[in-house]
Amino acid sequence: MDPPTGPSMGPYDYDLLVIGGGSGGLAVAQEAAGLRRKVLILDLVAPSPRGTKRELGGSSYNMDNIRKFLQQASLLGTAIQDSQKYGWRLKEHVCHGWSELVEAVQEQVKTRSSELKRELKTCGVFYLNAHGELVGPHKVEVTDVYGRKRCLTAESIVIATGDRPQYLGIPGDKEYCLTSEDLLSLPQPPGRTLVVGGSAEGLECAGFLFGLGLPVTVMLQPELLPGFDQKMAQMIENHMTVGGVDFLYHCSLTKVELTESCTKDAVSGDSATPQQVSRGSLRVTFISKEGQTKQEDFDTVLLAVGRKAFTSDIGLERVGVLCSQDGGILVNEKDQTSVERIYAIGSVQHGRPSTTGLSVHAGTLLARRLFREDSLLCDYTSVPTVVLTPLEYAACGLSEEKANLTFGEASVEVYHNNYWPLEWTLPARNKYSCYIKVICHIPDNERVVGLHVMGPNAGDILQGFVTAMKCGLTKQQLDATVGIHPGSAQWFTTLTQTRRMTEAMTMRGNC
Repeated sequence: MDPPTGPSMGPYDYDLLVIGGGSGGLAVAQEAAGLRRKVLILDLVAPSPRGTKRELGGSSYNMDNIRKFLQQASLLGTAIQDSQKYGWRLKEHVCHGWSELVEAVQEQVKTRSSELKRELKTCGVFYLNAHGELVGPHKVEVTDVYGRKRCLTAESIVIATGDRPQYLGIPGDKEYCLTSEDLLSLPQPPGRTLVVGGSAEGLECAGFLFGLGLPVTVMLQPELLPGFDQKMAQMIENHMTVGGVDFLYHCSLTKVELTESCTKDAVSGDSATPQQVSRGSLRVTFISKEGQTKQEDFDTVLLAVGRKAFTSDIGLERVGVLCSQDGGILVNEKDQTSVERIYAIGSVQHGRPSTTGLSVHAGTLLARRLFREDSLLCDYTSVPTVVLTPLEYAACGLSEEKANLTFGEASVEVYHNNYWPLEWTLPARNKYSCYIKVICHIPDNERVVGLHVMGPNAGDILQGFVTAMKCGLTKQQLDATVGIHPGSAQWFTTLTQTRRMTEAMTMRGNC
């Protein structure tokens, strides 16, 4: 049903029109509607190149939920093993059912999408399953699912179209490779899998699949967890390597093709879908560090080489909205683009961190600035984030490398230590896997500028400390905090070992 376009408070059809139903777009729309403004969301999203349907909520919100479900599926497998040390006796062999997981997760995503639509209706936001394209500073051409066009106007317009997985532009990538959003479109387990890319997305997928008992190889392109603390990244890699995940270093993927063993159905059409490709039927060609051309066969190739802002077909050039070379929208501190009254929120922005929580926060603040005359700006520094690898990693603030670069190594102190979660002691899991690190700026009363933790429920552990960091947390205040025993978060309050001490002890040991 079309939203009404009758008389409004001013000369426009709407006070606010949002193009894209991502988490930031939903937040700005709901907050504006709560301030008694007339709001419309346009959200018509094409399926992925592999045909995977995208639901309302955007790539970040839906994929975040899926990431958590998949991580939990993997962790439950480990918990079953540990349970025997806690006295549980399994009467029969336990195995994982791929189809049951796929069905449950897909149903949950659809249910949440329907709930979002009901929430929009309840708070008074008009929703239209249609494509929006800017044709003027206050005018949007709307094309519905049947191709019918009309023009609507709005006092303010927000772009929240999100991002999409990137492809490598090599032969066979779009024909035969998957991305993380396609993984649950497979009707059967992906089998032996090559994950291309050392991004958070890639390591999460690799960890999940390996946790289900599948053989996994990660081809780093170009590096491990770019943008994250590299010492923490190395620890994650070590944990996964010890667990059995294979890594290929300094390799470049050049081609993906079907092998001769692929099914006749797959080669009879224009391209083969993952459902048609038989086991071991994808052959990858890559160049090693030494320049040698090598080939290897896999059941599935999953690309995780980064994401790109989705801005190609919404008319930005027509109205003069400036973008970076990679398509990200350039915005100022108020989230405004180069065109007055046109704003951008979320991963569509250029050069800013992107998380679901940050997008929701930024969208809420934008609506309050537009319609409540608030002045509070979104703080895009010290944004907490989590990597849902089997051993979870959460961080807020500066990496050790960035802190040294920003303040100088002599002005930075790093407190760190390994810890052993109590629940790991009975099954005797690795005592030195979990790790905590606090980075301090010495001249500023040892103000905490970076927090990093790798261990079970790392994101939940870190969340409360993020608030303290916003309030100017210092190492002295952290030390004065009473820890909760036997929880893991207490380790933040008892750190005494510094990086300098560790390096000095290592040097003495080498002597």
